[in-house]
Amino acid sequence: MDELNIKGKYITWPTLAMMAFVTVIGLEDIMYNFQNQGMAVLTSWVIMVFFYVIPYSLMVGQLGSVFNHEGGGLSSWVRGTDGEFLGYFTAWTYWAASIPYVIDTANCFLVDIGWGLTGTDDFEDTSVISTPMFTLISFILFLLVVLLSHKFKNSLEILSDIGGIAMFGMTILFVLMAFVGLAMSGGHTASEFSWNSIVPKFDLKYFSTVGMLIYAVNGCELVAPYVTRMKHPQREFPKSMIMLALMTVFLTFFGSIALGIYIDANHMPNDLKMNGEYYVFGAMGEQFGIGKSLVYIYAWCSLAYNVALMAVLLDAMTRMLISDTGDKFMPKFLKKTNDQGLPVNGYALTVFLSGFIMILGVFLPEMNDVFNWLLNLNGIISPAVTCWIFYSFMRIRGRDKAKYPSEYVFIKNDKIAWTVGLILLVVTAIATILGIAPQDVKMLSNTWWYELVINIVSIVVLVGLGVLLPSIRRREDQYGYAFDKYQWRAIIGMILGSIIIDVWLGGTKLPGRVWMIVVEAILALIIVWLIARRKPGKHPSRIEMDI
Repeated sequence: MDELNIKGKYITWPTLAMMAFVTVIGLEDIMYNFQNQGMAVLTSWVIMVFFYVIPYSLMVGQLGSVFNHEGGGLSSWVRGTDGEFLGYFTAWTYWAASIPYVIDTANCFLVDIGWGLTGTDDFEDTSVISTPMFTLISFILFLLVVLLSHKFKNSLEILSDIGGIAMFGMTILFVLMAFVGLAMSGGHTASEFSWNSIVPKFDLKYFSTVGMLIYAVNGCELVAPYVTRMKHPQREFPKSMIMLALMTVFLTFFGSIALGIYIDANHMPNDLKMNGEYYVFGAMGEQFGIGKSLVYIYAWCSLAYNVALMAVLLDAMTRMLISDTGDKFMPKFLKKTNDQGLPVNGYALTVFLSGFIMILGVFLPEMNDVFNWLLNLNGIISPAVTCWIFYSFMRIRGRDKAKYPSEYVFIKNDKIAWTVGLILLVVTAIATILGIAPQDVKMLSNTWWYELVINIVSIVVLVGLGVLLPSIRRREDQYGYAFDKYQWRAIIGMILGSIIIDVWLGGTKLPGRVWMIVVEAILALIIVWLIARRKPGKHPSRIEMDI
């Protein structure tokens, strides 16, 4: 056990469940999918909870029980079944997938603060806050939370308890008040509750939104690195996952019913994903005669929840990437730690790539477009990485199952368990592919094409960098450090310049701009390759000097 556990300061399973809760589901997740599917989302949630959330959480419970002495979570599971390289690549892709999630959470900070101070959405007017200013303020708030979460001792556990309890408490209040309000109105609802309204049309549009459903309920594996900080992880970690599944059931189903009471599913505002919770609490306040009190209360509870979410995300994703990755694949400068044991360069890379993703959305017309685009980007990348969980589960229940003993077992029959894992893997992979098409904008419009371009750029950069890191590690072994300071400057400058040009081109109406972007990107990559392949000089960069 680590020093924390020797002193008896264990993480309890209810606390871990709350940590998982803030990474998995929130009232805003219900709102996103309500706008995508309307009242039909009720059927979708029933299907998701029983055929996805529950088996998914319990699979994570068994994986956590099998690898209960590992500190890297999902990367440890894949490494334990398939070796160092896949373990490394899993860690990288999971880390990369968390970047858009972190940025989306940072954007929520400004929305929460704006509503908490004004009680309205007036601050979102482009004449008040432009898209570039929205991006800048979100990035500054993001940096402040990074500093806060690592400045104060035990801040992660404290923030998780406060944020998780606040959000779950507001959810219960939201549901109870909705049903009381329903009785007060004599059963009047804004949406139609009928068989036709709740049964989805299983067409291409519906399946393209499944990725957002998966994004809304995945993420519980992020708390797996903390399994070693539990007193009895084999028994307690599965309990945390069961508690999480029960809270998710309550929030998704009853929360969606409550939304239908106050929001007309056939005439929803365009900014429902960004402001829907506030519209609903405002309507409740009017009905109960308490004005905007609920709006203000929810705004600050949501802020506490989002701060906790970001703290857990940043800590867990960096632990997974830096602390449990094979030395021969991860560059030494990224694993460098400070006096407190924090991987400072790893956090710096997180900040850099977060800023990169934020820049991609600068040319979108409004704050609402930026907000929706980041959500949809999460609906692509996040489900893709979730595939690793089902793959790992299939491995521990396959032919070599004797190598992976577990105190907790999900489904005793190995063949059935393996088949369930395969089905969830296939469903998640298909949802990922269909989710690449932009949502919430007119098909084939300029904004649609722009979002398609930045979707592809984001995926290529986030995943492609993970492919390059092992080669950087080999250069460290060969020369003592990967690049000299002049190479670093040239590489970073070329990459940033190429990104800015491509983003600008994507926002124009120039004919053939897609081919211009492709040609420019290829030329930039060739130049970067030519710079990077050169033997480094005698002047290492500052980040590599102390390795």
